[in-house]
Parts: sequence; structure tokens; C-alpha cells
Amino acid sequence: MKALITPTLFSNISTFVVIVQHKHVILEVSGNYQKQTFRNRANIYGANGLLQVNLPVIYSQKERKGYKEVTIFNQDKWQTHIWKSLESAYKTSPFFEYYEDDLKELFNTKFENILDFNLKSLEVLCELLQIETTFSKTETFEKLPKNSLDFRHLANRKSQGFNLEPYTQVFGLKHGFISNLSILDLLFNEGTNTVTYLESQQLQ
Repeated sequence: MKALITPTLFSNISTFVVIVQHKHVILEVSGNYQKQTFRNRANIYGANGLLQVNLPVIYSQKERKGYKEVTIFNQDKWQTHIWKSLESAYKTSPFFEYYEDDLKELFNTKFENILDFNLKSLEVLCELLQIETTFSKTETFEKLPKNSLDFRHLANRKSQGFNLEPYTQVFGLKHGFISNLSILDLLFNEGTNTVTYLESQQLQ
């Protein structure tokens, strides 16, 4: 069965569990943009605990737009801010330097639309992890999809995600394990073991 997900900013680990455990994943690109979701924010693990990074967008609740139409507020140096946050959080992690150059390219390229950035970052991450899942995009929005398993709720900030097994995190001894962070947290801490971890998790 195919899986349906929403592309988000450096998607959370539960979303990547779905990606790795399905041969084909459909990307929801046809719905309306929704504020207060992981479409433009991601949770990472900083020195003081949970840290949220944001990608600023030009969007008004009064003038609803489709996900494809929402542009990035590039006057704000968001790429610099996010990269500095990642460096501060993960520079001492086991695999940050291993993936640093490939990921940094995302922050040296200008993007106009948030969906374009999220799709490109997903592509880069799948290449780094050598994930063989194939992808397609929705052409129309279906509230109740008929031919796929619906995991779009994982883009909601209130979603707790799946019951993930703990792994070693940089500041884990200080603040304890924080579950379902951005895939970057798992990547920088587990490196080449990331896919094995994702394959072993339960989809529930």
C-alpha cells in the first residue's frame, strides 16, 4: 500500500519511518497551506533542550493560499539563522562533519517557495541516506484518500508521532531523551545507522 505524507521542514523522524517502510510515498502538495505546522518549522535538540527553528513565510490567514503558492520571506536571513542553530546544536555530534558539506548547500541556494525548499531538502536527505523509496505528488486534494495510507497528520505540531525507541543524543544526559525530533537529529547522532533504526520502528 502507498503512503501519503506532507512534505515538511526537515521532516520529523516518524515521517521518515513512513518513508523508509514503504516502497512508494505520495507527497501532498495540493492542499492549502496551514500555519502552526511543521511545514515551516522543525524541532531540534539544543544545549537548553527542545529548540524550534523556523522558516519565515509570507502568508496571511485572511488570504488563504495553496501550499505551492506560499513564498519565503527572504529578507530575513533565515538560512544563516537555521544553519547557526544546527551548528550550535550538533557540531559535537558524531556525524555532523560527515554530512555538513552536503546539507550546507541547501543554505547557500536561494529558494522562492517553501514547498520547493522542503522538496529539495527531502531529496538531499534521501540521497544521503540512500533511501530507495519512490515518490510521486498529488494532483488534487482528497480529504479521505482512497488508495493510500494517510500519514499527513504527522505534519501537525500537536502530533506526538510514533512510539520511537530512544537513541543517544548529544545533550541526552543533561535533558533526557526527546522523541520525534527532526530527522537531522537522528542523522547527526546515528549517521550510517539511521536507516536501520528507521526500519526497526513500529508504525503506531
